[in-house]
Amino acid sequence: MSRAVIIGSGSCIPPKPVTNDMLSRIMDVSDQWIRERCGVENRYYVEEGTSTSDLGMAASSEALKMSGLDGNEIDLIIFATMTPDYYFPGCGGLLQSKLGIKNVPSFDIRQQCVGFLYGNATACAVKWFPDQRGLATGLVVFGYGAGTALFNWFIEALIESKGIQATYLYLGIAMLIVLLPLSLLFKYPQRQPTRATGSGNTSQEISPDYKPLEMLKTHQWYLIYFSFAFTISIVLIFGAQMKMVAKEFNIPSDYFKALLFLFPLGNGLSRVIAGSISDKIGREITMVIFYSLLSFSILFFVWLAHIPFLFVAIVFIVALLGGAPFALYPATIGDYYGPFYSTTNYGITYTAKAFAGIISGWFCGWAAMHFGTFKFPLILVAICSLIAAILSTPRIMKPPVKTSPG
Repeated sequence: MSRAVIIGSGSCIPPKPVTNDMLSRIMDVSDQWIRERCGVENRYYVEEGTSTSDLGMAASSEALKMSGLDGNEIDLIIFATMTPDYYFPGCGGLLQSKLGIKNVPSFDIRQQCVGFLYGNATACAVKWFPDQRGLATGLVVFGYGAGTALFNWFIEALIESKGIQATYLYLGIAMLIVLLPLSLLFKYPQRQPTRATGSGNTSQEISPDYKPLEMLKTHQWYLIYFSFAFTISIVLIFGAQMKMVAKEFNIPSDYFKALLFLFPLGNGLSRVIAGSISDKIGREITMVIFYSLLSFSILFFVWLAHIPFLFVAIVFIVALLGGAPFALYPATIGDYYGPFYSTTNYGITYTAKAFAGIISGWFCGWAAMHFGTFKFPLILVAICSLIAAILSTPRIMKPPVKTSPG
């Protein structure tokens, strides 16, 4: 990746324009009302039957044509989207099939437009700071958890006072002034042999590099994948269903509004705290501690959430514990499978978030409707978090031993 260059780009705009005037005929809005609030004049609808991977194929074909490359010269496919064709398989594999590319890895990053930045930022943390991977990844992903708490109020106030278009303009200028010069200071450090300080056994040298298919052949990766999916589903449940959960427990709106700040803040802090602790006592022990406490916190929440103050306090504690996997697993992938392929290896592992989305969204909603309460899905994920804690004990979760060179 240090020698990567952009030699081709492509885009795909669906053929059916939909103007504000067209929307005003079916909605109680006007062209002026829409433009003042979001600055949008037109949007484009796809034809029925067109999928996200279809749009990706059209854009990728354009990029390949510009680059002058044949599809079979591609080494890796990364598909960043929050609207996949299916939760599984991912759009990356579908795009690979539609382009007729064989024998290359592909994966999705479900982080919408920042997916590319997320994948690269976590990979840099893993590769550049092997002695403090937990803290480094924790600080990187802190922004994705706590950024909303730190900047949302400011951005909302700016939108209210200046409008959406001016807000985008000011934010864009600020990014160019601050981020672009900082990015030019990045320098890939010289790779040196070091010790995997967070892998439980600090006496061992860092793990050799595993290619993605080699990683998938180790049983440790499946333990990581299961634990990742179920532990982050707890955070996603509160992120997606918190309003409905608060309604079930009759929580006053003022308490709920406090959580709009406290929950993302706790979620972000959790990543830094857990990552830093894991550098000192090992990833596996840190997982056992955080996942066990997370499980018990959910059980206490089910028992005491009808008390408004305790509702807020326990949800904040859940956030302080539940963000840990986002720092622990990028670091663990680097510890176990080496830094060289860590971008791809963690990208594949990150698809666990898709299954967590199914658990926190579809399954949680279905269970709440079927049983008439959110208590059942919450108890279930609490049990799964406790199972994840057991699976993460050093007796079970151990770095793989690579017996053949690769």
